[in-house]
Amino acid sequence: MIKTKEFFANSSFLEYLALRQLSHIKGNWELLWDEESEKYESEENSYADMLNQLIDEMGQLSPLVNYHNNEDCLAEYVVSNLNWQIKKVNNRWIGADYSSVLEQGGFHDIDQKNLILACAGRIKAAIDREQYHFDKMEDSHQKILADVIAIILYHRTEG
Repeated sequence: MIKTKEFFANSSFLEYLALRQLSHIKGNWELLWDEESEKYESEENSYADMLNQLIDEMGQLSPLVNYHNNEDCLAEYVVSNLNWQIKKVNNRWIGADYSSVLEQGGFHDIDQKNLILACAGRIKAAIDREQYHFDKMEDSHQKILADVIAIILYHRTEG
């Protein structure tokens, strides 16, 4: 299991990188950290509650060492069912924006299973590299993790 609460605690970048891109759906994208409850404060028209739930959910998982397998399932769906002209070269998908590939593949990811496992795997990989907090992650991995979090929240948003 991963210490996800500690990993995301009082982040300076999470709201900007993950939630701001969803501000057209829920306008209150800024987060306030509650030290006592170790959660982001619940606010009206905010993703804070959903984010807290996702952080807890990821903390219960034991992700694969190769989290890319979960992401590959989504990309392979996009290739075979949406006919996107992307391909994997040297462990990288090329031909389209990677976050867009994951988002589109996520429409058919029941309960966002692969997306959540990919997030948990990225968190574990960061911690294994002594990047113990979201704000301390290597920039490109931080951006993809934020994008996948935003994708999960988007897919879970009703109406």
